[in-house]
Amino acid sequence: MADSPTMTYGGYLKLDDLLSCQEPRTRAHDELLFVIIHQVYELWFKQILHEAELLQSRLEEGNSGGSLHTARRIAKILKTVVGQLDVLETMTPRQFASFRDALGSSSGFQSEQFREIEAVLGRRAFPASDLRGDERLQAAVSRPSVFDSLLRYLAGRGLPVPEAALGRDTSRAWEPDPGVQKVLLTVYADESGPAAEVCEALVDVDEGIQEWRYRHLKMVERTIGAKIGTGGSAGADYLRSTLFAPAFPDLWEVRSQTEPAETGEVPVHGG
Repeated sequence: MADSPTMTYGGYLKLDDLLSCQEPRTRAHDELLFVIIHQVYELWFKQILHEAELLQSRLEEGNSGGSLHTARRIAKILKTVVGQLDVLETMTPRQFASFRDALGSSSGFQSEQFREIEAVLGRRAFPASDLRGDERLQAAVSRPSVFDSLLRYLAGRGLPVPEAALGRDTSRAWEPDPGVQKVLLTVYADESGPAAEVCEALVDVDEGIQEWRYRHLKMVERTIGAKIGTGGSAGADYLRSTLFAPAFPDLWEVRSQTEPAETGEVPVHGG
């Protein structure tokens, strides 16, 4: 299909629609920033889900290079999402308070796309109220997670991934597995190999999610302190409870089991 000679920048990006989506509820100057930042979050979440689907497909195809590229892109997007908090933190508590009441029961905890990202990464424990009526989330908690796809990738490379791990009920939360960790130690023994690079890229994604959680917590503490969050959430207390819960615990656990390489090489000193 040939490019349309009448296509314009604004038309291609649907800028009339996009720029009409910001409808602050008050006259407070800073509400527009709040709206735009959160809308941009949702656009990035949409892209992360788009990339995660490709990542799982590439892992299960055994495509090392493609998996590495896609995982690295997701990690870069997460860095960008975290960086946007720097902009949001230019808003003082008083500035936020000037329009906070207009948010009503709305809350960032209601982000359906972020819940779906969590499910894709392996979370399965969602309140029934989150699952009810959310067909995308219901589907995400039923199908294999990114880590399940990684196990299939490793098995496809001839590594002895336990059959119980490969054939598990993927609608249940993943439990750390010593047998899988043994396989991962074998992968990391060749740390310049493609499988190790793919695993490390997934660690970057996991770390990116954890960094987002931490920075989000500090932003909330900085803005509303210990107040109850909008929508009746526990605010900072809830966010604090989600910290340090990795999506891929086995990839972190093997770090405490890794032995130093025995190269037999004599260190070279000097220039």
